[in-house]
Amino acid sequence: MPNEAATDQTADAPEAYDALLDRVRRWNTVDSAAGVLGWDQQVMMPEGGTPARSKQLSTLSSLRHDLLTADETGALLDALDDADLSDEQAAVVREIRREYERADAVPRELVEEISETSSEALQAWEEAKAEGDFEAFAPYLEKHVELKREYAEHVDPDRDPYAVLFEEYEPCLSMERTEAILDELREALVPMIDAIRASDVDLAKDTFEGTFPEADQEALVRDALELVGYDFDRGRLDVSSHPFTAGNQFDCRVTTRFDESDPLSAVGSTIHEFGHAQYALGLPQEHFATPLGDDRDLSVHESQSRLWENHVGRSRAFWELFLPTFTERFPETEDATVEDAYEAVNQVYEDNLIRVEADELTYHLHILVRFEIERDLIRGDLAVEDVPAVWNDKYEEYLGIRPDTDSEGCLQDIHWAHGNFGYFPTYSLGSVMAAQLFSAAEDDVADLEAKIADGEFADLREWLAENVHRHGSRYETNELVKRATGEDFAADAFLDYVEAKYGELYDL
Repeated sequence: MPNEAATDQTADAPEAYDALLDRVRRWNTVDSAAGVLGWDQQVMMPEGGTPARSKQLSTLSSLRHDLLTADETGALLDALDDADLSDEQAAVVREIRREYERADAVPRELVEEISETSSEALQAWEEAKAEGDFEAFAPYLEKHVELKREYAEHVDPDRDPYAVLFEEYEPCLSMERTEAILDELREALVPMIDAIRASDVDLAKDTFEGTFPEADQEALVRDALELVGYDFDRGRLDVSSHPFTAGNQFDCRVTTRFDESDPLSAVGSTIHEFGHAQYALGLPQEHFATPLGDDRDLSVHESQSRLWENHVGRSRAFWELFLPTFTERFPETEDATVEDAYEAVNQVYEDNLIRVEADELTYHLHILVRFEIERDLIRGDLAVEDVPAVWNDKYEEYLGIRPDTDSEGCLQDIHWAHGNFGYFPTYSLGSVMAAQLFSAAEDDVADLEAKIADGEFADLREWLAENVHRHGSRYETNELVKRATGEDFAADAFLDYVEAKYGELYDL
């Protein structure tokens, strides 16, 4: 005779699952509304709006936290502990449980304080960056570090606090595996960059020198977005102090920025943000505000942006397609050849200080600097007041250059103003993943390079949608990559890719 308790639990499971989904939709919709306010704060809000916006975002943050951590959420998860669930349902419960357990450990008051501090720190960072004044931003950074240490302590007092915070952005890859991949990159890229700098090859670095008005650059990057297939019916392009993407499968917006002496930076950052937006817009609409309609976290998100930026936007095929558009917008570059453009977008810089303007190789040394500093801040091994000096020393050690101002040094990124400690490693993880995914796409999509040169991006978009986007958070990171490529997530494809590409460029 079957166990009556088990029978009752199984009978209640569909009702409990539906009730849990209803709750998760509510708190994720609150989060989505907060995202629109955050986008507005960085793009359109007048400077005087910060005090009210801080309170608005803090209230939404605490409301979401209350919905997530309510007793009813825990009771519904308990009711589903031994339920007979489909694979998709089990994945949804797994993701909700992970988020619930972390959030339930953190007091509501701390969540509010972190949110309010982020809003205040954002304006302070923008002003400090404009003035090159780290001391003006330091108190906000100090407070963020203290709050995030407290946050990590609540989540798991027995573990490395930085590893706990890293899981906010990449919950499926361990800190140990992440550090191992970063070590692989350091060991391979440092000697490769040294060899490139010692090379006698002289690339066409000056192809796009001159002054390129911002309005014309904006028209150019809109051309690029239309070319690769950005859906302007579900998005928009704006300008922000730091390029970012915000939104969901119904409305996903991109921003970029312009330097009138460097149009390639705007093209690259815009295509990068397109990759983020394409991922969000490709998530299943029917699963909006649930784990099956949410992205698989930042390593995968970054893989999409880095794939489009580097494997498409920096390819010969893309510049065969895009160079006529570029020269039409800027006739003074009409003598440039495709090879000139390819060399210009893939040069390895001797003296680049800015991460978002870095070349494809030294970019990862920029990430290592940030990773090591924020890790030491959170672990208590570095004082906030020492950040500028340590930053400058690491730049000299890793990149052979030293910032003259804090604006081009430790104030250049927005992440610490948001309190986003643990985010930076996902950029390098995403680049590694992008190479592995693109290699698989090349195997599966016939004549992919020729299609890019012809402006036929539909097959690549569809491959990514089928293998990455449509799954939402159903699979954890390694399983998602393995299903798409047939191999576990590893650095091999990335290292093969950069060795072949830069070996050819610099005759290594």
